[in-house]
Amino acid sequence: MIKNIRPGTGIDILRHLLIVTEHSTIIFPADTDLSCTLTALDTADTFSAWAEVADSAATKLTSVFATYPGHISSMIIESVTQDNTIYMLELAYGDDHIPITSMRFAGSNKFQNPSHQERFRGVDIPAGEKVYYRMKSATGVADAALVHFRYFLIL
Repeated sequence: MIKNIRPGTGIDILRHLLIVTEHSTIIFPADTDLSCTLTALDTADTFSAWAEVADSAATKLTSVFATYPGHISSMIIESVTQDNTIYMLELAYGDDHIPITSMRFAGSNKFQNPSHQERFRGVDIPAGEKVYYRMKSATGVADAALVHFRYFLIL
């Protein structure tokens, strides 16, 4: 058996690989009447300030990782405010904004049905760390994306 311990999790690498390949995902926000809107700065090609990911009820994505480490496996883009623009998004955790993933996507009709999914292969989020995002777009208006996340906990 592999004896290396995955940093920050207290579990061996083999068990961690099994968890990553076989798990049940959980959705954030957790209810259909809630939404998660990520907003870009109103200056073209300039990242917004880092902000915690939160839903419309002010529940933070951070709260799901309060007790256990976890992994964000994907983000579903449900809609965007500008159909004909390019968006860039970065996710990070912790006060030092340790990168989880970054992505580039285009606003267009492809987000109608089914929604567009961005899959992540980023790092695990240690228990108790805050989850942040920053976004920019090619336009000079405050563009936004309505999204939800799929994640799992490492128990």
